[in-house]
Amino acid sequence: MNGALTTSVGITDAQPKVGDHTRRYIARVATGEMGALPALTGLVLFSGVFALLRPTFLSASNLANLFTQGAAVVVIAMGLVFVMLLGEIDLSAGYTSGVCGAVLAVLAAHGRLPWYAAAALALLVALVIGLGLGLLVTKTRVPSFVVTLAALLGLQGVALLLIGDGTTVTVDDATILSIANGTVAPAVAWLMWAGGLGAYVMIEFRRKRKGLHHRRSADPAALVVWRILVAAVLSAAMVYLLNQERSPHPDIASLKGVPIVVPVVAVMIMLWTFVLRRTAYGRRIYTVGRGRQAAQQAGINVDRIRVSVFVICSCMAAVGGAIAVSRAHSVDANTGGVNVLLYAVAAAVFGGTSLFGGKGRVLDAVLGGALMAVIDNGMGLMGYSSGVKYIVTCAFLLLAACLDVVSRAREAASASASAPASAPVSASVFVPAARPPAWPAARTDTGPRHGPGAGAGSR
Repeated sequence: MNGALTTSVGITDAQPKVGDHTRRYIARVATGEMGALPALTGLVLFSGVFALLRPTFLSASNLANLFTQGAAVVVIAMGLVFVMLLGEIDLSAGYTSGVCGAVLAVLAAHGRLPWYAAAALALLVALVIGLGLGLLVTKTRVPSFVVTLAALLGLQGVALLLIGDGTTVTVDDATILSIANGTVAPAVAWLMWAGGLGAYVMIEFRRKRKGLHHRRSADPAALVVWRILVAAVLSAAMVYLLNQERSPHPDIASLKGVPIVVPVVAVMIMLWTFVLRRTAYGRRIYTVGRGRQAAQQAGINVDRIRVSVFVICSCMAAVGGAIAVSRAHSVDANTGGVNVLLYAVAAAVFGGTSLFGGKGRVLDAVLGGALMAVIDNGMGLMGYSSGVKYIVTCAFLLLAACLDVVSRAREAASASASAPASAPVSASVFVPAARPPAWPAARTDTGPRHGPGAGAGSR
């Protein structure tokens, strides 16, 4: 069969080797495609250091605190990834979460509205905010930095009008409070773990099968199995620890199980990852982020894409605001302040989302947010002040931004070096070739024409 054995499904048995895959990965890193490698390295490094210096860092209670502490920032960072993929920024995401959290708390306080009605109105407010920001950026051509900076100040005023300066609105709805404070029963947590692991195994092998079928560079089978084993062991250890008793007085009140916010965040990760990687809309976002002019020539409605990402960012900020309100049991005018925004932007950048657009994943925000939570939590256990935390976070944000710039420069240099020198790259992929003129070619005969039918034989 032309020298190659094939299976019944038409997949060649030429499997990629681990060594070849490793060399290709090292080559990609050398050319600047580091992805989430800095975030993963920092996460492992800091977790190991804090676990050695403070053994309580890996306790069940502190692990649960890590999830609830970083959930709001991670969710807001997911929305920011969509905006940053286009090379834009939303500086109002923090106060959008605060305003939507205030709307949720004020409407649900003292049973004024059911929690689902209050949540729907909060999401509606977020949608209006995102739609307004997107239209201002696309129609007025004012940079998103300026538009969202103005929105930050305006939304801060709206929060003050809703709540009042120095006033705190207490949340007493049990459903809202359970988002960040409730837990899943241990048996249900193990069922969710098994279902999630099974879905992950199917996705991994489907991706490998599809890559081999289309003759693409698929990951080696050993690497796929290794990833599945690592994910299974780490997630099982997490579920086991969180299912342990965490209450100091279990005879009075028991506290064990996975926090509800964990499956909530997991569902959003799967949803937005599917949107970005498996839908035409997600591919258009990446195309616009890599070049608006080329995207327009390819027939993509760039303005519509730009408006939509601001809407997604604001709606995710609203979800983050609900998580923050649930964790704090209240909301005030400082909820979702500048610190929340900066931590969310830092989480996206730490994870590998490019500040220049065209590169990033939802998982990047999760990894970056986990790193932020580990740094903040671990330094708190070691007794460092907030000032030291801010300085360390500042240093890592600058480092991540510098890595992004260096990575982009290396990618550009690698692309220019690999491009053929014989002909420059043109836009012929997106622009159709010029059609020949509709009129007939000029006559080559010099003889006179007599009558309308003369010369017909020469056509």
